[in-house]
Amino acid sequence: MKHGYIQVAAASPRLRVADPFFNADEMIRLTRKGAEKGVRILVFPELALTGCTCKDLFFSEALLSGAKRALCQYVKETAALPTVSVVGLPLSIKNKLYNVAAVVYHGAILGFVPKTRPSANSLLADARYFQPSDACDKEVFVYFEGEDIPFGADLLFSSLEMPALRFAVEIGTDIDLVTPPSLDYSREGATLICHPTASIETVGASEKRTAALLAHSERIGCAYVSASAGYGESTTDLVLGGHCIITETDTLLAEKKPFSEAALCLSQPNLSTVSYKKRRKDLCAAASNGCRELFFSMPLEDTELTRPIDPHPFVPSDPDVLFSRCESILAIQTAGLMQRIEKAYAQKIVLGISGGLDSTLALLVMARAIDRLKRPRTDIIAVTMPCFGTTNRTKNNATVLCEELGVDFRCVDIFDAVNQHFADIGHDPQNRNVVYENAQARERTQILMDIANACGGMVIGTGDLSELALGWATYNGDQMSMYGVNADVPKTLVRHLVAHCALCAARDGNKMLADALEDVVNTPVSPELLPADEKGEIAQKTEDLVGPYEIHDFYLYYMLRYGYSPSHLYRLACYALGSRYDTDTLKKWLKVFIRRFFSQQFKRSCMPDGPKVGSVGLSPRGDWMMPSDASSALWQQEAEAL
Repeated sequence: MKHGYIQVAAASPRLRVADPFFNADEMIRLTRKGAEKGVRILVFPELALTGCTCKDLFFSEALLSGAKRALCQYVKETAALPTVSVVGLPLSIKNKLYNVAAVVYHGAILGFVPKTRPSANSLLADARYFQPSDACDKEVFVYFEGEDIPFGADLLFSSLEMPALRFAVEIGTDIDLVTPPSLDYSREGATLICHPTASIETVGASEKRTAALLAHSERIGCAYVSASAGYGESTTDLVLGGHCIITETDTLLAEKKPFSEAALCLSQPNLSTVSYKKRRKDLCAAASNGCRELFFSMPLEDTELTRPIDPHPFVPSDPDVLFSRCESILAIQTAGLMQRIEKAYAQKIVLGISGGLDSTLALLVMARAIDRLKRPRTDIIAVTMPCFGTTNRTKNNATVLCEELGVDFRCVDIFDAVNQHFADIGHDPQNRNVVYENAQARERTQILMDIANACGGMVIGTGDLSELALGWATYNGDQMSMYGVNADVPKTLVRHLVAHCALCAARDGNKMLADALEDVVNTPVSPELLPADEKGEIAQKTEDLVGPYEIHDFYLYYMLRYGYSPSHLYRLACYALGSRYDTDTLKKWLKVFIRRFFSQQFKRSCMPDGPKVGSVGLSPRGDWMMPSDASSALWQQEAEAL
């Protein structure tokens, strides 16, 4: 349960209708099996001890008495197991019958949760047999086998050791109510909803159910463990498929498809992530009807991860989804730039073209925007400004790109200007320090700004989200522009966007453009501020200096989106990227990421406008607000202690 992960399971046991002791034996077997797999929260289906299709047998004293005795057997037989179980059964209180879930742990029943509103309209029509929870609104405890057990649809179960573990029970069709119980549970701080249910299978029903549960889970900001009745239920009028689903708000963690032979569906929702999202969205602010909080003790331990953790969270792994994502991002960038061109009355748009990934993507977006505005592409002024580190490869690619796209392409050699600047400030050109590098970046920005002034234009920035996170930009150099089209796009995704445009160019028959774009994709990322090597190739490779963008984008995504601590980031990186990098490498670049992220905030605090394209961003106007002088001591200390 460290870092908020907890092993949960939804179970759909094989059962016999109206045979509680057979069903209890099967549930005990599955609970033991789950405990061996580290399951700490186990959810059985609605009315699992008797079966949900007993119909008028629910009124039988024999069945109700048998269900109580079977529950006692289950409680006794699972007392030594470290698993909280949610067990469904019919329960008679003062001659009123309720559809309840018993929450069982360490040989005790923590509480009985009744179904809020049995349905009269579903095929199961349980309103024929069961009372709504408010029929027993004066009963907050029920006497059961010599104990007063908390009873009600207002129970919230909280772990003493793990504050993020706060779960509640929502039964069956209660989830479909206009104001479902889970809404109040969420407002009271619940992070996990246990959902015993009995879902009828018809054509297409499972797909709709999964989509609806994901949407609801995201809306209320809770993880869900949904377990449906399945094999063994009566098929007189309908069939139940044992469909089980585990979500983490908007993420589907695991699913047992209907009619699958597997009895358990397991995963590890991160309840710390759920808590972070609730704090960010203020999901606990609205008034609720109140809950009674029941505490239990569950010792903390490491949870083995088997759930999917995306090693490239910004880049979809499905080719079709990636294609759609690229088109969507390009459309957003294009629309944002079009609006800015029109509102600024820009006669021209100006770009510094290096032949690298970022400037190439910006140029492609500019071409799309100008086309959409029905203006000639010569309204784009692309300027290459070779200096000490410029290689033939990048310069040639820049030339081909500009010629094939038909833009106004210019070359301004800045050797003499930069050397004159060195003389003016008394800097030795043989001293290849930060002054040597930044002077080139600022000279280029000055040229672009002045060209824009001369033609009534605006300078388009090229810096991407990853560079902004690391501060890998020269302050008032390439950090500055009138509009930054790439500001919300991480480096790992920039590469795929350019590759996507290469495919589109090839499809349209423009082989020269496609070849140039493919070569840009395969060129090492570099600011080209230091002289080339003896072979005339790029000597200054960004990823050798600040670390692989694959790692930094991983840390960036999970820190900004979920607020993960350094130890949590490191654990996930070892799990997701461990096959590509050793632990020392991941640790090294984590320390670099933390140091640079904190120290470079001042560059982000005054970054230009740019279009938001994803869920993670660094705009100081809404995405990420952080003091430029905030201390990184806590984060650095935790990273050092790894």
